[in-house]
Amino acid sequence: MKLTQTPAWQALACHAETLRPRHLRELFTADEHRFEHLSLSRNGLLLDYSKQRVTGETMTLLRNLAETADLAGWQRRMVEGEPINHTEQRAVRHMALRAGDQAPPEVRATLARLQRFCERIHSGDWRGFSGERISDVVNIGIGGSDLGPRMATLALAARQQPDIRVHYIANIDGADIAPLLASLNPRTTLCIVASKTFTTLETLTNARTARDWLLAAAGQESAIARHFVAISTNRELTQQFGIPADNVFEFWDWVGGRFSLWSAIGLSLALAIGWRNFEQLLAGARRMDEHFLSAPASENLPLTLALLSLWNTNFLGASTEAILPYSQSLHLFPAYLQQLEMESNGKQIDRDGEPLGIASSPVIWGESGTNGQHSFYQLFHQGGRLIPSDFIALRQADFPLPGHHPALLANCLAQSAALAFGQTADEVRAAGVPEALVPYKVFPGNQPSTTLLLPGLDPTTLGELIALFEHKVFCLGVLWNLNAFDQWGVELGKQLAGQLTPLIEEGGDASAFDSSTRGLIAALKTR
Repeated sequence: MKLTQTPAWQALACHAETLRPRHLRELFTADEHRFEHLSLSRNGLLLDYSKQRVTGETMTLLRNLAETADLAGWQRRMVEGEPINHTEQRAVRHMALRAGDQAPPEVRATLARLQRFCERIHSGDWRGFSGERISDVVNIGIGGSDLGPRMATLALAARQQPDIRVHYIANIDGADIAPLLASLNPRTTLCIVASKTFTTLETLTNARTARDWLLAAAGQESAIARHFVAISTNRELTQQFGIPADNVFEFWDWVGGRFSLWSAIGLSLALAIGWRNFEQLLAGARRMDEHFLSAPASENLPLTLALLSLWNTNFLGASTEAILPYSQSLHLFPAYLQQLEMESNGKQIDRDGEPLGIASSPVIWGESGTNGQHSFYQLFHQGGRLIPSDFIALRQADFPLPGHHPALLANCLAQSAALAFGQTADEVRAAGVPEALVPYKVFPGNQPSTTLLLPGLDPTTLGELIALFEHKVFCLGVLWNLNAFDQWGVELGKQLAGQLTPLIEEGGDASAFDSSTRGLIAALKTR
């Protein structure tokens, strides 16, 4: 039976009809202890979801739905290594990467190799072909091999090691890599080529460009061994590239790209912040894993986030979800979550090969505060669309400067309150606004949001934050009966690009393509 046909889903549908017309102003008036009833805290993390359009009854019904979907059973299957990524017959074991002493032997061995490599770079023991120390690291990857470590490197900029600069290249557009290489010294630059199969078009194109740049300076192939390492499962292709086996760090097919930050894919991050900080990141994620697997539904942070997202999407009709970190260091966190959530659950075929029949992943987007306030918040307040939001804020600033952080936090709290409660015409008039302007200054409010308050932004709390959203994605996949760990939708565009590249470069018969594509190819060849 589809979950939408179960009594638990039908009970929620009926409840939604009752709750939908109610305004957050009314809900807060009805329960003066609403914050205490609808917030959770754990290890210094506070999740306030009292500004969501839910009641205690809503949450009980949603948790009943999770029980109906056998969330606990799916947790057990994942932990026990069953191939829950059924379309690729793979286990989903990214939690094993941060399991500490309980990690599989191959994981512990790879982490030990990564630690030794980081220590050699930071100590100056590893040097370039000219005998100079490595001063810059360029991570060449895309998707999960780029977004995770890139986001975390920026997030932990306050922990940046003083002797190294880490850069990221992903786009196949030459405008991404050319200016960076022009600013670097090939004698002191290390390149990390991150590609599981070592066949990813964008990554290999950029890697070959970087390789040519190095060889133009070094003049000998042997220099590659001093300036290139790979993170890949394909030893044959890495060797053909010129990267010796000792410079290749492995990871496994049970690690999905968007869940791979904790693996050797995190090497660039470990070089940026130092090995001890990287270990603390893993420990923070492990703490969230333990919470997720052991906390009851009523106290479970990832499950709560997932249930709220499902409620807003499937019962209130939202099609989007804004991620609003009031931390410039988390500027890339919305982009990271775009891949994590939309690549995981942006699907309409369920685990049984049948059409889902309901909306799945909302469109994830966002911007750091307070920048977003001066661009798209106008639409939030008066645009007439339902846009649920996740505010993320830090109790303590990672870059403390007098006067900055209190103002930042005040804006965060002000925006969540304004979105929830709005401003009525009577309130506008009471403020002395001329009658002709009153309609323009009315704010409907009733926009749902959560506020996630972190104690600060250090490796441990960042690890907890990322793992929190990883587990949210898992829960939503279970609730929607989706395989959250494959990404077949990525493949078609890659296949077509492979066919079109030679036609654009060299010409040829494009008759197999539609008239629009043929016309665009012809236009590209017009000088």
